[in-house]
Amino acid sequence: MCDYSLHSVASRAAEAADILIVSTFVGTSTIGFASPDAPSVAVCLRPGTEVAFEQEACKEGLFQRKLGARVARFRQVDLDNPTAHHDALEFPDGNIVKLNDLVIGQHVRIVQLPAEPKSEKPETQVQYDMDADMPASVS
Repeated sequence: MCDYSLHSVASRAAEAADILIVSTFVGTSTIGFASPDAPSVAVCLRPGTEVAFEQEACKEGLFQRKLGARVARFRQVDLDNPTAHHDALEFPDGNIVKLNDLVIGQHVRIVQLPAEPKSEKPETQVQYDMDADMPASVS
């Protein structure tokens, strides 16, 4: 998903094996993912998407800080606050870092997309003819 502040930016869904870059978007204060081939198009991740950084992930602060990992899982946080940035990465040590805190220019690869929710099929009803061994009708 893309953060609420990217609704005015062109976007597309992430695909397996995408190579992305941590980027800013014109007209917003939001940091997110974009393809190096289309840096003005936000690439939206679904919660549960797993990413691998090209090098150890870093976040901004007073000084850039290495996060001690190269893999993370996308999630959303602070959903009860509609004006906060929600997009974040959870690292293996449990550390959660909002995308807005990542160092711009880092490259990531989509390792795995979350499973698609199963669509529910309508139940098939079978009516039996009591005088026969075979179903009378199927709907």
